[in-house]
Amino acid sequence: MSTRKIAVLTSGGDAPGMNAAIRAVVRTGIAKGWEVFGVRNGYSGLVEGQIDPLGARDVGNILQRGGTFLGSARLPGFKDEPVRATGLANLSDRGIDGLVVIGGNGSQTGALALSRAGLPVVGVASTIDNDLAGTEITIGVDTALNIALEAIDRLRVTASSHKRAFLVEVMGRNCGYLALMAGIAGGADSVVIPEADTEPEVIAQILQAAWTRGKPHALVVVAEGARHNAVKLAQHFEREKGRLGFDLRVTTLGHVQRGGEPGAFDRLLATRLAAAATDCLERGEHGRLMGLWQGQIRTTPLDEIVGQTKPLDLSLLKLQKVLAQ
Repeated sequence: MSTRKIAVLTSGGDAPGMNAAIRAVVRTGIAKGWEVFGVRNGYSGLVEGQIDPLGARDVGNILQRGGTFLGSARLPGFKDEPVRATGLANLSDRGIDGLVVIGGNGSQTGALALSRAGLPVVGVASTIDNDLAGTEITIGVDTALNIALEAIDRLRVTASSHKRAFLVEVMGRNCGYLALMAGIAGGADSVVIPEADTEPEVIAQILQAAWTRGKPHALVVVAEGARHNAVKLAQHFEREKGRLGFDLRVTTLGHVQRGGEPGAFDRLLATRLAAAATDCLERGEHGRLMGLWQGQIRTTPLDEIVGQTKPLDLSLLKLQKVLAQ
């Protein structure tokens, strides 16, 4: 087989496990006899020509690190064909004939555009939001969920000490997956997600009922993309101070969820998906996303997942309500 050159980039929001994916792309690529390059700072670095060779030792000691050592950046202008053409020319100048894109919805939208322009591209599903179609779970979700759960467990302790209610806001953009799963696993009294709008009055009744039952604390997990996010709920209840029984506090976890060291699940998932991505390129298959389905690696055409939103299983929200009684 003639020498092949491939590149790997990470794009969009960083996710725990991205480094494990980069490592797997580089080392499996080298094992196939290919030259592997890393693109710095996502599509921005692709357009600016920040493309460097990567050897096996360059990706040593990154498996356990959070974030992405290649860096990431958002480039809205990448939707414009002349901008993408510059990135493609930079790859062509180096003889690179394959690309692995590690990222979420926006990243895979860019991957699809490059694929349609003729570049062999394979995507690897990575976002803590878990809103990407074509896979049951994405790189970074498990670690982000465990970080949120640890925070909820800690907040329950201090909430009980002071008879407080906490509104805990988690990330996820317009997807309520992290909030719902953290709420179930953390024993929340209520969960507020974009997929099932909840009025402040409903939350008020839940908190009042918890107070009446004699609970020493109450916890509401709120997705950042909900119409009534944690700040808006707190502002609403501030106008009716004392009504809830509990003293109310807001904790916004924010980017702390993205910065954790990846757990075993994310390291393994990232490694499997990335290794499968180089296998896919070796077979001559491209324009596809590598995801996980029923425990097995599955490839899905990028044009079937870009622009789609993976639905949330709302039966789990009903379960959370039952368990919170």
